[in-house]
Amino acid sequence: MRVFEIIVILVIVGATAGILFVKRNRKLDAGLLVSVVLAALLHGVIEHYRIQMVPAYAAALGLIIVLILRWVKPEVKSRTGSWSRVKKSLQLTLVLALSGMAVYLSQLLPVFTMPEPTGSYAIGTFSRQLTDESREETLSADPGDKRELMVNVWYPVDPKTAEGRAKEHYPSELGEAISLVFGLPKQLFSHVTEIPTHVVAGAELSAAESGYPVLLFSPGVRSTRFQSMTAIEELVSHGYIVVGMDHPYTSAKVTFPDGSSIFYEPEPKFDTSAELYANNVKGVAIRAADASFVLDTLTAWNTQDPNGLLQGKLDLDRVGIFGHSYGGATTAEALAQDKRFKAGVSLEGGFWGKVAHTGLEQPFMYMMTGGTAQSLDPAATKKDKVFYEEFAPDLESAMTNSTGDTYYLTVEHFIHQSFTEIALLSPSLFAKDIDPVHNIDITRSYVRAFFDQYLKGEPQNLLDGPSPDFPEVKFDQKYTKKRM
Repeated sequence: MRVFEIIVILVIVGATAGILFVKRNRKLDAGLLVSVVLAALLHGVIEHYRIQMVPAYAAALGLIIVLILRWVKPEVKSRTGSWSRVKKSLQLTLVLALSGMAVYLSQLLPVFTMPEPTGSYAIGTFSRQLTDESREETLSADPGDKRELMVNVWYPVDPKTAEGRAKEHYPSELGEAISLVFGLPKQLFSHVTEIPTHVVAGAELSAAESGYPVLLFSPGVRSTRFQSMTAIEELVSHGYIVVGMDHPYTSAKVTFPDGSSIFYEPEPKFDTSAELYANNVKGVAIRAADASFVLDTLTAWNTQDPNGLLQGKLDLDRVGIFGHSYGGATTAEALAQDKRFKAGVSLEGGFWGKVAHTGLEQPFMYMMTGGTAQSLDPAATKKDKVFYEEFAPDLESAMTNSTGDTYYLTVEHFIHQSFTEIALLSPSLFAKDIDPVHNIDITRSYVRAFFDQYLKGEPQNLLDGPSPDFPEVKFDQKYTKKRM
């Protein structure tokens, strides 16, 4: 819990005790009233109110009403006896129950602190709307609409340049995406906008290196380009320029600078697995084309950036791509379709499209949860929800037909969303068997190690096999092959 949330709870309990167990007098009532009001106001102004604290706000409001009435109403003789004691016990129980509920909910969905990135660079960002004039938007109701994307570019900044600048917070899109993924009210996650990242806006790109390797990031279905900020920050702090893409109609919500938004469009119901599979092949192809278009745009910016920030600073001979879930599928297909991508990481994505038949020439790492890996066993009666009928043969084909280095890692104690920030958003719900910060370290460490080895040419011991630092990660020897 945050500091003023704790203060509010303590003041509520203290004021209740003062009302119930201290002899009534107007000075005390005035002091208690001021304390409750002041604590609530300071909490709202400094930390901002959030839905998890509503039970405490209800208790505070009740106390304020009682204290005002005690102030304006002439003093009455206090009652004694068993009924008075019962009444006081019930009042205290109610206040403690409301306060306890607020504490529980605040711990269940905390305003967490992001783990520090381990690299030497600070992190800058800007967002851009991109329009691909060569492609029609097939999912739009308006004929002639062109494919439009929103991207964020995160880039290395000298630490001194970032000093004193306000840190960016998670945007509301993250809370809306989590709400959509888990089918929960979005108000439960409205507090994410109170969580600061390590990112600053408007800072100059560091001149420490002549050019920086580039990574594209693709989020999952119903998600957002801001879903994996811990991994993005880690990569940028070590000298990568990362471009996060939102894909209209499959991302949760894509908001453009003019205020208009495109929301997730649920897939139609299909009668057969084959129909669903064909639909996913089509959807991933659109996303893979998005990735190539973004790379085209970056190539143009490297020659002439309208804002001058990236011009000549993008090392386009060292471009990689990574993504989670449907974004992992996008990664694999983009690698198969566009050889400008030199390496890629799929965080439990499918294999829909060309990649399922041809494999990959570029180095590729696939990370899967232990539960999903068990679903690959034909004898397994319980299948993970992300498993689909064609998954096992597609995985087999993609990994065995690849001519580049391949890595296939499984992670115990992970769920499908563990590759995002979900462990931090609710440790008690989504990181029951693993420390939430360690959960984050697994994803960001292996993703960075892979790109450090294959884009920077820096050999990584972490990719050689099991590590005592990450005993949850297992290397599958069938699909982990060094061919290059």
